[in-house]
Amino acid sequence: MYDFVIIGGGIIGMSTAMQLAGEYPDAQILLLEKESGAARHQTGHNSGVIHAGVYYTPGSLKAKFCLEGNRATKAFCDEHGIRYDTCGKLLVATNDVEMQRMQALWDRTAANGLEREWLSAQALREREPNIIGLGGIYVPSSGIVNYAEVTRQMATEFTRKGGVIRYNSEVTALDERAEEVVVTTTSGIYQGRFLISCSGLMADRVVRMLGLEPEFQICPFRGEYYLLPHVHNQIVNHLIYPIPDPAMPFLGVHLTRMIDGTVTVGPNAVLALKREGYKKNDFSLVDMFEIFTSHGVLKVLKANFKPGLIEMRNSIFKRGYLKQVQKYCPSISKDDLKPFPAGVRAQAISNSGKLIDDFLFVNTKRSVNVCNAPSPAATSAIPIGAYIVSTVKGQVGKRVFFTADNIDKGTSSGSAVKGS
Repeated sequence: MYDFVIIGGGIIGMSTAMQLAGEYPDAQILLLEKESGAARHQTGHNSGVIHAGVYYTPGSLKAKFCLEGNRATKAFCDEHGIRYDTCGKLLVATNDVEMQRMQALWDRTAANGLEREWLSAQALREREPNIIGLGGIYVPSSGIVNYAEVTRQMATEFTRKGGVIRYNSEVTALDERAEEVVVTTTSGIYQGRFLISCSGLMADRVVRMLGLEPEFQICPFRGEYYLLPHVHNQIVNHLIYPIPDPAMPFLGVHLTRMIDGTVTVGPNAVLALKREGYKKNDFSLVDMFEIFTSHGVLKVLKANFKPGLIEMRNSIFKRGYLKQVQKYCPSISKDDLKPFPAGVRAQAISNSGKLIDDFLFVNTKRSVNVCNAPSPAATSAIPIGAYIVSTVKGQVGKRVFFTADNIDKGTSSGSAVKGS
C-alpha cells in the first residue's frame, strides 16, 4: 500500500511528485510512467520556451501560474545547474490589423504584470535586422530551456527524497474505493490511499476509469516544426512570434531559438488522427472513432473548418507554411525548412463544443486529476505541482496515511495510462 500514487512521468507529474515528497517526507509515494523514461510525450516534444504570460486571460490560472512558473523554472535551473537562456521574446506586427491586435496584447501584458517595451518599426529593426514589421512588443523575461532535462532532474530529486518511479508501465484500470484507489497495470496491481493523475493526452480516459463521465474530450493536435540550417543559427536574437488572431486557438508559426543554438520554425496545428501520433501517417482507429463521434469536437472542427483546411494544406505543402514565416522574416527560403520532430498538444474540448482555455482539474474524494494542461504547462509545472499539493492537503490534511518498512522501493516495472 502506498500513501500516494501518481500517474504520468511528464514535467507536471514529476514536479508534483517532487513537491509532494517534500511536503510528506515520511509518505510512501509511487509514480507510474508507461514509457521507458521521463518526458517522452508533450514535455519532450515542445519548443522549450519559458513563457512570460503574454496571451493569457488576466486572473486565469494560466496567467497566474505562468508568471510564477517563469521565475520558479529559472530558480530551479539555477539551483541544479541546468542551462537556460533568458533571450526575451518579440511579438511582431506586420500590418495595420495586427498593430490593432498588438495594442490589445499590450494592455493584457500590463494586466498580467509583465515587464515589456513597445517597439517602433525602426527599434524593431535595430534589435532584429532580419525581421520586418510595423512594430513590436519586447518581453524580456521569456527564455528557452530543455524541459526534458528539467524533468529528469525533478525525477532525481523525487527519488532522492524516497519516492519510487516505475517505468515501462501502463495503467489499464482504476477502482476508487472508500479507503483506497486500486491501480491495475500491465505488470501488477497497486493500492494507494490517494491518486494524482497527470496523464496529458490520456486525461479523459483516466477520468472515465475512475467511473466518471468526463464533461470534455481530449482532442490531439499535431504541431509540426522545421529546423533551419546551422548557417541561420544567428538569424534572430530573440524568440520571434507573430501577433495571433484572437479568433484562432493557437499562436501561429514562430521562430524559436533552441537551447542547443539551433533555430526552429513552427508549429502549425493539424488535427492528429492518433493521440500520440507524431508522424503524418500515424493513425489509430480507436482515437479516430472518439474524435469523430464526439459532439463537442465535431462542433469545434466545424467552426474552424476553413482554418483547419489551411493548416492541413500547409502541412502537406511547404509553400503555405513558408508564407507565414516570410511575413516577418523574408530571408528564409523553402530550402531552409529542414525536417524536425513534431509534437502533439492535448487540447480539452467541452461536450458543448468549446475549447477549454484554462487549466482544468477534476477531483474525486481520493483523486486529483489534471485534465487540461496545454501551453504554458511546462513553464507552469512548478506552481501547478504546488497547486496540486495544496489541493491534496485540503483533502487529506497533513497526516501520513500509511507507512511500512517492507514496501519494495525498487525500480522494476510497475505502471501509466494505457494508450490506444
